[in-house]
Amino acid sequence: MAQNICMKKSASSLALGPGGLDISQSFFKPIHGASPPPPTNRNTKISVIGVGNVGMAIAQTILTQDLADEIALVDVNADKLRGEMLDLQHAAAFLPRTTISASVDPTITFGSDLVIVTAGARQLPGESRLNLLQRNVGLFSKIIPPLAAGSPEAVMLVVSNPVDVLTYVAWKLSGFPANRVIGSGTNLDSSRFRFLIADHLDVNAHDVQAYIMGEHGDSSVALWSSISVGGVPILSFLDRQEIAYEKQTLEKIHKEVVQGAYEVIGLKGYTSWAIGYSVANLARSILRDQRKVHLVSVLAKGLYGIDEGEVFLSLPAQLGRSGVLGVTSLHLSEEESQQLQKSAKTILEVQSQLGI
Repeated sequence: MAQNICMKKSASSLALGPGGLDISQSFFKPIHGASPPPPTNRNTKISVIGVGNVGMAIAQTILTQDLADEIALVDVNADKLRGEMLDLQHAAAFLPRTTISASVDPTITFGSDLVIVTAGARQLPGESRLNLLQRNVGLFSKIIPPLAAGSPEAVMLVVSNPVDVLTYVAWKLSGFPANRVIGSGTNLDSSRFRFLIADHLDVNAHDVQAYIMGEHGDSSVALWSSISVGGVPILSFLDRQEIAYEKQTLEKIHKEVVQGAYEVIGLKGYTSWAIGYSVANLARSILRDQRKVHLVSVLAKGLYGIDEGEVFLSLPAQLGRSGVLGVTSLHLSEEESQQLQKSAKTILEVQSQLGI
């Protein structure tokens, strides 16, 4: 039987005396001429599936940034789930007022506006990446359909890796339109890219515009032509000023982006904080209809010369309340365009082995 654990951060309903007076009525008196509350109260609900290091970093960041009225946590490990929920609830006095609920039963997510999927099987010693992926596909086949059925109007955001392939799997299993299934993709890779360029030039990362497109992985594409600082395109500026730069330096920065997660995992055992901020950033753009452009994994068929099949990979997408509102048409160099199409083929080759 599913264990349900739920708490609402609100006034207690403890009754006092024979009349059953609600304690809140003792503290707060209505003002004269007050009308009753409106019949409908629209809350924003976010569900996080999987309470591992990534899932909890996302939940914690969403809480501190006041992005939801209600957060539902789901995991198969009931003890860890309850422990994580209590740990967050004990911080109630320091956080915005939010309902926090947790259950091993996915019905607790029903009615969500945003469903964030971080659940995934861990790689076993000696296990191939393909076998791990097939196990994750089996896991998704169990969790995605009930999540989609219970929140038919939600946007689904996949964070589990390999994110591009699993976003495709989630799209197929959910039955959602493509604009409402998104992968976290290279949103974080692009942040790493901006940080490294800012660090190299000794400027603020907020002033750096730079994109990583394609696969969230080894075949990602660094758009050097997209880099600007304070609105100034860097490569053309260097050319105009006749300032020499080496392509090796650029490639080294891209390599650091790709290896960034591996380095963090090697040092502390997992990644958490950066992906937490990255996903919270996406959640804000979606739920508050910010219409900001993010590098996220979307259905790329028919875009940037990708016509061979249904593949999800990261493109500059405008995000809002209905998910992907559109994809920006960036000018790519011939080399960048070829690399992006090669990245798409890499993902398609993996998908073709799954039998979906």
